[in-house]
Amino acid sequence: MTSNQKLSCLIIEDEPLAAEVLEDYVQQVSFLDLKGICKDAIFAMERMNNEEIDVIFLDIHLPKLKGLEFLKVLEQKPQTILTTAYHEYALDAFEEDVIDYLLKPIEFPRFLKAVNKLKRKRIPSTNKTPAVSAANQRPYHFFNVNRKMVKVFVDDIHYVESLKDYSKIYTSDDELVTRVQIGDIESLFQEHNFLRIHRSYVVSIRKIKAYSATEIELANRTLTIGRSYKELVAQTLSQYYIDKSED
Repeated sequence: MTSNQKLSCLIIEDEPLAAEVLEDYVQQVSFLDLKGICKDAIFAMERMNNEEIDVIFLDIHLPKLKGLEFLKVLEQKPQTILTTAYHEYALDAFEEDVIDYLLKPIEFPRFLKAVNKLKRKRIPSTNKTPAVSAANQRPYHFFNVNRKMVKVFVDDIHYVESLKDYSKIYTSDDELVTRVQIGDIESLFQEHNFLRIHRSYVVSIRKIKAYSATEIELANRTLTIGRSYKELVAQTLSQYYIDKSED
């Protein structure tokens, strides 16, 4: 797909007012082409079987089949932006590799921020587009480690640590040192829900167990959030989980 082509999209939403708002927003974005509005996932699946859809705006609470259940049964998932009034499904949602998670009522600037991620993702890059395993559709990269090209699946990576001109990649089973700088790692994984939290650390948001204003907790390590990264980290993670019980 070239940068001047439009992305075909489908709104899957059973609330008429919410659907109307999304329709209005989509029509204001020049690179989106709205193909229709579906009130339930079953009807949406029929549309997607008969028409190529690049993007879906998917409500979580739908009749017949819930949004997350719908994503899990799709063999080929379009790029997905979830829309919901409930924040508690955010972590589960990002396990399905969604582009973004929008909380209702959705303001247009927040919607625009989400769809701009689609615009960045559709522009091909020879150096930065990961290979995909045909068997299971898991993205991966090869890294030069000890003079061998080692395959690393993106969803296995917990975090990456800077070692000046090198980086150490921490996966579920291994620690790999490669001659790639942390800034290049950050760019490489920017579309796979990785977050720079420190001048020395890039972490997978999927692997975060807990966080505070100063620390990120992973399965086997707690990492310090750099002073200059605190605002970025707070803003990014607040999109995934918002505790409305606290001021």
